Amino acid sequence: MKVVLPFLPERPLKPRDSGMTMVMDKGLSIREAEDFMSVGSEYTDYVKLGFGTSLVTPGFEKKISVYKKAGAVPYFGGTLFEAFVVRNLFKEYIDFLDKYEITLVEVSDGSYDIDHNRKLEYINRLAERGTVISEVGSKKKDVVYSPEEWVAMMKSELKAGSVKVIAEARESGTTGIYNEDGSINSKIITAISEHVRLENVIWEAPLISQQAWFIKHFGANVNLGNIAPNEIIPLETLRLGLRGDTFFQFLPENLKQ
Repeated sequence: MKVVLPFLPERPLKPRDSGMTMVMDKGLSIREAEDFMSVGSEYTDYVKLGFGTSLVTPGFEKKISVYKKAGAVPYFGGTLFEAFVVRNLFKEYIDFLDKYEITLVEVSDGSYDIDHNRKLEYINRLAERGTVISEVGSKKKDVVYSPEEWVAMMKSELKAGSVKVIAEARESGTTGIYNEDGSINSKIITAISEHVRLENVIWEAPLISQQAWFIKHFGANVNLGNIAPNEIIPLETLRLGLRGDTFFQFLPENLKQ
């Protein structure tokens, strides 16, 4: 039986448009995926089969079934999309998606430089097939976009058919919207939050300090991604103010020290 405390922020039920959590599966076994879903299905919206792991993980099709049955939406990491595209195998990529009945698709250009207009065409074509989310930002540290470029790319990709745009940070949380030490690049994040609807953005935030920052600045129902499977419960406590980093965030002033 759950203990109900006053002053906890309200969390929307699934399927939801805000307060979403995308978890990164970097090669879990079937049993690990089942264990993860046994405690995390209520809090997990998307499960990304990271980068190209789906091509080398034994029994990954069984994991897809595990996630679907638990109410989480599985999809392949954008790097796999890029790996097909760089080989001129876009049609074969669609065949691969169809074979495993993957309805959610990530379009990215973080590893392979794709002309942005061409990227928008891929988004538009895949949006006719199913649901598309697209990732903005490069995995390469020497590729730096201005805040204005981040905003322009996100807006154009949403217009092309993406339902969400992912703000790139890699699984390390040290590039894209962050500095090399994992700290927040406030100019980029401020520009995005002022010009793109927050419910349309998934912020990659693999580090606890990053997760806490977004919750403190944008509230409990900010969309967060690249969460490790074993961090899904700790993240939910952050969202609810049940962990030290956000303990006083949602309390009334008279209860704060």
